[in-house]
Amino acid sequence: MGLLSGKVAVITGASKGIGRLMSQHFAREGAKVVCAARSAELVEETAALITADGGQGIAVVCDASREDDVRRLMEAAVGAFGRIDCLVNNAGDSGPTKPVQEYTTEDWFYTINSCLTTSYLCIRFAVPAMIKAGRGAIVNISSAAGRRGIPFRIGYCAAKAGQVGMTFGMALELGRHNITVNAIAPAAVEGERIDQVVAGQARVLGRPLEAVRQTFAEQGALKRMAKAEDVASLAAFLCSDLARNISGQCIAITAGVPAV
Repeated sequence: MGLLSGKVAVITGASKGIGRLMSQHFAREGAKVVCAARSAELVEETAALITADGGQGIAVVCDASREDDVRRLMEAAVGAFGRIDCLVNNAGDSGPTKPVQEYTTEDWFYTINSCLTTSYLCIRFAVPAMIKAGRGAIVNISSAAGRRGIPFRIGYCAAKAGQVGMTFGMALELGRHNITVNAIAPAAVEGERIDQVVAGQARVLGRPLEAVRQTFAEQGALKRMAKAEDVASLAAFLCSDLARNISGQCIAITAGVPAV
């Protein structure tokens, strides 16, 4: 029996990186996984990997910043598996890295919509199914940037801080329906996204790429970056019955970077 045996999980941003690995991890723990992302080819590949590994997963093409897409996603989940037990809001873009005076209104709204509006819409349309089932677990993948900040990334910091605030408010609102709401706030996580952030910081600061990467890797007590597996394992735990009394929390995965 897996940690999530019999549960139905909707995971956004499931086309690659943390989202793909998390989808596979949830399936290995026994969940039926609804993989959602904008890229049809990549999200279908994620679902195929789950199936090839003996799990149950379906792909739904969805732009989680669009209301109609999110409504259709949740309808597809209920239609395929009868209910929604878990929602992991992982969709989001790292956004641009640039000084605030160069950060355009378009940059701002794109990043806010990508990282925060997506979470709001998914919660809004998943909650009715959870209330009907009498239970649910929601996990918002935020960032240490939303707690401590990071220079030249104002939109991303604001969006991730917004996810944390929404987590706290939603936990208080939805607890009476037996729905838990938590956030995970990783610092630097090995992978494509941190590579983009490091490259952007190096460009803005005029510093060598590897020097900036070393700064990110050595900022915590453990002197290393976290791994996507760390995020996936914590998300699965928070969606499991073992975490039924954990709600309204923002848990940092920072390899020892002090979290505010």
